[in-house]
Amino acid sequence: MASIDQPKNFIPLNIAVLTVSDTRALDDDKSGATLAERLTGAGHRLAAREIVTDDVEGIRGVVQRWIADAGVDVIITTGGTGFTGRDVTPEAIEPLFEKRMDGFSMVFQMLSYAKIGTSTIQSRATAGVAGATYIFCLPGSPGACRDAWDGILAPQLDYRTRPCNFVEIMPRLDEHLRRGKAKDSA
Repeated sequence: MASIDQPKNFIPLNIAVLTVSDTRALDDDKSGATLAERLTGAGHRLAAREIVTDDVEGIRGVVQRWIADAGVDVIITTGGTGFTGRDVTPEAIEPLFEKRMDGFSMVFQMLSYAKIGTSTIQSRATAGVAGATYIFCLPGSPGACRDAWDGILAPQLDYRTRPCNFVEIMPRLDEHLRRGKAKDSA
């Protein structure tokens, strides 16, 4: 099991939260609020928080803007991962992934199954990396956001987590880009 390496210093990340919903506003967005409270409570910084409707281009536009922003290390979306006609978050974001994180979906399903049983198959939670930015797409319920944060994201976004974590490999996420730039300048 993972453990915390106490002598190491915590490294706060800049995390943006995007709620995908046709019906929510910031004042009644419980899932976005849950994520914002948990990430700041853990010592990270809320880099941005927005709500966008269930629209592929709208979702993709916000996520692309945050990927390009050097002040955003991690993007977490909530909502739009189900099967209804308006649930388009995976379709909007997965084409942006340079690398998929299949293990995230598997572990999220395991955590969710322990709480809600077979209903977990109704979620298409997904994750990946784009532009050296981690992206996690969660269901729109506060419970799913709590489970994903507490069970996966909090430990993996903590540099002190052993045996490994996402933070320690962040400097190498764009190695392919640096090599390309080094070639061009030679």
